[in-house]
Amino acid sequence: MRPKTARLGGVLAAGVALTLGLAACGDGGTDAKPADGGSSAAAPSTVKIGFMGDLTGPNAGIVIPPRNGAKLVFDEYNKTNPAVKVELVEYDSQGDPSKAVALAQQAIKTDKVVGLLGPAFSGESAQVGPVLEEAQIPSISASATNTKLAENGWKFWHRVLPNDSVQGPGIADFIAGPVAAKNVFVIDDKSEYGKPLADAVRGQLATKGAKVTNDSLDPAESDYSSVVNKVAASKPDAIFFGGYYAAAGNLLKQLRDKGVKDAKFFSGDGSLDKGLIDGAGAANAEGALVGCPCYIATPDVTDAKVKGFADAYKAAYSADPAIYAAEGYDAATVFAEALKAGNTTPDKINAFIGTVDLAGVSKQVKFAPNGEVEAKDIYIYQVKNGAIALLGKATEAKLG
Repeated sequence: MRPKTARLGGVLAAGVALTLGLAACGDGGTDAKPADGGSSAAAPSTVKIGFMGDLTGPNAGIVIPPRNGAKLVFDEYNKTNPAVKVELVEYDSQGDPSKAVALAQQAIKTDKVVGLLGPAFSGESAQVGPVLEEAQIPSISASATNTKLAENGWKFWHRVLPNDSVQGPGIADFIAGPVAAKNVFVIDDKSEYGKPLADAVRGQLATKGAKVTNDSLDPAESDYSSVVNKVAASKPDAIFFGGYYAAAGNLLKQLRDKGVKDAKFFSGDGSLDKGLIDGAGAANAEGALVGCPCYIATPDVTDAKVKGFADAYKAAYSADPAIYAAEGYDAATVFAEALKAGNTTPDKINAFIGTVDLAGVSKQVKFAPNGEVEAKDIYIYQVKNGAIALLGKATEAKLG
């Protein structure tokens, strides 16, 4: 149930398989350039790396796990007594792009971070990306999936997961394949995340010959009866919602309350949180399916290395790894390995990221020139007995 290429790397295992990490040191020691951009001072004893995302807002359940994964990396890294330690600085954007921009400016100008994990969501990433690019601060997002983020020509931006142009078709193929749905109702939340993802699902379903009916909702509202009535009238085999779990849970509850009982309910990574179950109610959520470009190390994982990560996560946080915890861990590991190789300035760290080929816990981490990770697996999860269970890769999973 784990990626065949995934091996536990980074801090928990001695000797991570970084193919170019040591090569990156061969620059005559110029990595001693301090984080503030000076050239003559000694290397810093501590560098700051930021983490930005919705840590207290309505969809924080998606962002706290990758923050925890990243913190696990740096806590373990600092315990090894390195010459340069890491201070992880958290920036709680609450998923609001306007807040995220101000926080990015604070991170750059006041805190002088040398790198950023995040932003977590696509909307805030679109606004913060130009700010980071101008300041030449490298970033790696563990969860932003909007396809267009990689089309800006940014040189300092990266993400450690496949985009919506991969996620959407992967979910659609599962809907049209193993589920064999012929009549699908697709709903989006009009957001910079939900709309493009839903469009990707719509487009792929159309190529499969499925009848597709479309609508949108406002996640800020609580009454979705207009959309729900249309779904009931359509009598679909399956429903897909592009949006976050808070709205998805409310929508699913109202659909089931309306009598839409038999249609399979699908959503994307923004709904892969127990908040979907809490919002819909356990009975309504049972059987709901969620696609994700993320790999969650479930409690029954048997691979020793991935299990090591899952055990370390649970020991630190008294919880099993959830959505994007492994991706947050892998993204932070890239920064940690950059520092291990002697890179302490943003430009040196960014150059190192461009050459990394790391066996992570979620996937093989290697970036294309546009910042996209090269691994493309999508996974299908299903609510079973009130919990989220992994069915497997979308290309291999079968309905439980």
